[in-house]
Amino acid sequence: MPEARKRQARELLLDTLFDKVEKDRFPSISMLDMIESLLRPDEVQIYVRLLLRKTRREMYPSIPILRRIAALAE
Repeated sequence: MPEARKRQARELLLDTLFDKVEKDRFPSISMLDMIESLLRPDEVQIYVRLLLRKTRREMYPSIPILRRIAALAE
């Protein structure tokens, strides 16, 4: 597969996963792991902002998601 098509496929998958995480109250660990495996350094901030928005909406935010945010912030 040509490099441009691989990049486009990765971006489409990442966008789809971002949308799922945004909408799901309890996104799966597998989806979060997959996102983190696909992220480029310049996309980490986008992902962290997504997780922070989810955290702010919850009265009792997910501890695993908070841990992910903290790990990405290191």
